[in-house]
Amino acid sequence: MLSADELTYHVEGCALNNRESQKILYSSFYGYAMAICDRYTNKQEDAVEILNDGFLKVFREIHHYQPAYADVVSSFKGWLRKIMVYTAIDHFRKYHKHRMVTQLDNVVYQVPAVHESAIDKISYEEIIRAIQELSPGYRTVLNLFVIEGLSHDEIAGQLGISTGTSKSNLSKARRQLQKILYKQNQIQVAKNAV
Repeated sequence: MLSADELTYHVEGCALNNRESQKILYSSFYGYAMAICDRYTNKQEDAVEILNDGFLKVFREIHHYQPAYADVVSSFKGWLRKIMVYTAIDHFRKYHKHRMVTQLDNVVYQVPAVHESAIDKISYEEIIRAIQELSPGYRTVLNLFVIEGLSHDEIAGQLGISTGTSKSNLSKARRQLQKILYKQNQIQVAKNAV
């Protein structure tokens, strides 16, 4: 990770369209940005497309960037995160908006009652994989509400849907996520029994 002085130097270099500074910023924040993009898609190539589109926006708009607070690195990460999230929203609008609520609504699942809590056994990677299994509409609303902290009105405005649709998709996403995590747990239990 870059120090505050190095980051400031390379941000200024990027504002001057310095390719070396762009390369250093890209490689330094690739993992951080990819973790954000991964939450919004279930395909690696889509996540990479969102990431690259996001970095293009970063480099195009970096001359406007000003640290919001004293911690320069955290301030930049917050700015970068916001760009990546909005780029993911743009990607969703472009490719998935009209298929938003059709895929999983027609599927019926039976989930038996679970007496022990498996939440402590779930890793970050398992949760991300489970989120990636959600339909694009459910996944996007879940990420924006739970991870990004947007209200349903804000989500509706960003995605061009009604507030009721945002609430409904969040509820359905949570139920579907529970089912996916339960299924993952059952598979793991079966593997451990063998």
